Amino acid sequence: MDKVGIIGVGQSKFVRAFNGSIRELASEAFQEAMRDANMTTADIDATIVCSAPEYDKQRSPSGVLAEYFGLNPQPTFYVESLCSSSTTGLRLAYSLVKSGLHDVVLVAGFQKMSEITSAESQERMGRGADIQWEAPFGTMMPAYYAMFAQGHMAKYGTTSEDLALIRLKSSYYGALNEKAMIRKPLSPQDFNDPSNQLNNSISSPLRMRDCCANADGASCIIVASEKRAGAIGGTPVWIKGLGSATASVNLVGREHFHGLAAAEEAARQAYRMARIGPADVDVAEVHDCFTIAELMAYENLGFAKPGEGIELIRAKETYKEGKIPVNVDGGLLSKGHPIGATGGSQVRTIVLQLRGEAGPIQVKDASIGLVHNIGGVGIYANVTILGRE
Repeated sequence: MDKVGIIGVGQSKFVRAFNGSIRELASEAFQEAMRDANMTTADIDATIVCSAPEYDKQRSPSGVLAEYFGLNPQPTFYVESLCSSSTTGLRLAYSLVKSGLHDVVLVAGFQKMSEITSAESQERMGRGADIQWEAPFGTMMPAYYAMFAQGHMAKYGTTSEDLALIRLKSSYYGALNEKAMIRKPLSPQDFNDPSNQLNNSISSPLRMRDCCANADGASCIIVASEKRAGAIGGTPVWIKGLGSATASVNLVGREHFHGLAAAEEAARQAYRMARIGPADVDVAEVHDCFTIAELMAYENLGFAKPGEGIELIRAKETYKEGKIPVNVDGGLLSKGHPIGATGGSQVRTIVLQLRGEAGPIQVKDASIGLVHNIGGVGIYANVTILGRE
């Protein structure tokens, strides 16, 4: 009786500006997860709160949320690893349960990015890089990922049209996701219209269409021991594999610019722990903060050989009916990217897929799912493998 499972998931709608406090925002996901697990606050042994602190006016939000949720005096922890914070929180929750220290741990991720201006947000994102050697020169996320797009294009012949195919897929599935911020399906003609602002250059070769948007949102995951999950009932989804790695903060320390080495290492660890390979994955959620990020994820996770990820999207193999469905909830490109909540949202999607509860985006007979969550420009990488059995 040593398995660790997810027994409840929840997510708020992702929106451009939430008209309320962080307490109220996080509570939407918390309440949904508690209903999903059929639990009361007395069942929770510990809480892990995940966000990127420089976006919050509230210092140490973990205590604030635990109090609002009614979870005192249980212990509360705060976890941060940029955009991968809530899957880092899931890794910690797994460890706390696996060790026997706690039986049920709640992981709450949130971000209310509208509390600061877009310019302030971009400046804070730039400070996710080295503040001594890179950030002072005005580095921002689109410019960083544009370097990776240029690197991939130079090595493998990838084109802007290939990246547009990823955005088209995202928009198609985003329209089906009631939690997504952007629910407008796009057509190929939208990418050929010079008057369409989606075609404005942000950082060459990336255009506006290639970039995800900031959002306000929250997610929640409830993790339990096998014994406790059995007592509660329902349909647990088991944590089969966990991988985590880091890379050089400074990009001058990277060996290449056509993939993320930390993601490759995290994937190796997760596959090894789960005792599976890439071909065994039925559905995946990857960190598509930019279109090039999704393309690199295909290759870093082993779904395609280096340079051959473009063939997957060209053949629509990453659509729901394809060989390896990826981001069939719209991904970050359509859902939006509330930093602390993003990984938890990805986990929620895979849990619903494995329980057969994903509605119009349900992948047939999905039994193994993967979550790929990146912090910063590939500084942190978490890969999580979930299974029905």
